[in-house]
Amino acid sequence: MFSIGDFARYGRVSARMLRHYDAVGLLRPARTDPVTGYRSYAAAQLARLNRIIALKDLGFGLQQVAAILDEQVGAAELRGMLSPATAGRCPRLRRAELAAARDAAEARLGQVEARLRTIESEGHMSADDVVLKHTEPVLLAELSEVAASYGPEDIGPVITPLYQELFRRLAAAGLTPTGPGLAYYEAAPEGAGPGGAGDAVLVHAGVAIGREDLAKAVRRGEDGAGLGFDAVTLPRLDLAATVVHRGPMSRIVPTAQALAHWIDGNGYRSAGYARELYLECPDDQEQWVTEIQEPVVRA
Repeated sequence: MFSIGDFARYGRVSARMLRHYDAVGLLRPARTDPVTGYRSYAAAQLARLNRIIALKDLGFGLQQVAAILDEQVGAAELRGMLSPATAGRCPRLRRAELAAARDAAEARLGQVEARLRTIESEGHMSADDVVLKHTEPVLLAELSEVAASYGPEDIGPVITPLYQELFRRLAAAGLTPTGPGLAYYEAAPEGAGPGGAGDAVLVHAGVAIGREDLAKAVRRGEDGAGLGFDAVTLPRLDLAATVVHRGPMSRIVPTAQALAHWIDGNGYRSAGYARELYLECPDDQEQWVTEIQEPVVRA
């Protein structure tokens, strides 16, 4: 079982949204503590959440979403809702509405496609894909910025410019990374998100550097400061459930949710936000290889 916060992270939605879905009867928690009122969710409920988000991004209202879900709509029919060949024959289809504002529609269709991939991949990941291990401390050069939410649509526009600027500043400081990029996340300070929203996360875009190289770069500075980035030692993870994600990070949701199912089914619980170790990042993002490192403890 997952807390509402953990379930929101795996679903890449806000806890506020989950509370609203509960209030309107669209997605009830698997259990609500009668004393504290705390909500708990099961990994199996991610399937319903994925369908809710896909239908919402297609433009349906919550009442319509509830009616469609009651009819057990599957991935094939959801994908059909995006097909120009069938759009004129089915009264449900809202493709024309999405196309009305071209730029916004493209972004929304991309989000729908990501959710469809998640739905189609449900139950397909082998337990052999997950490896339990510890990680060693690592010295990182990093830049940080607040993203509106933990969803890929909010993380991507923040983390990509951060890495571009980080590598520019490293070059200016005469520093060469000694290892791959490593991103990690934490809840943003209260009121830090757009409009003070509580779903914001602090994104840390980092890359491994050598201690001696850093010391030399500091000595080259006039007063030991002004390198233009933070140098932090990211602590060891005593136990992490890890899995390799292949392809762009915009399609991370299926991998993250498959890992959530494994954690829930093997007697563990999440102990914080997952880290992302970027093992291979060629120009073609389809060839990217990223290790997801989820800190866990025994449930």
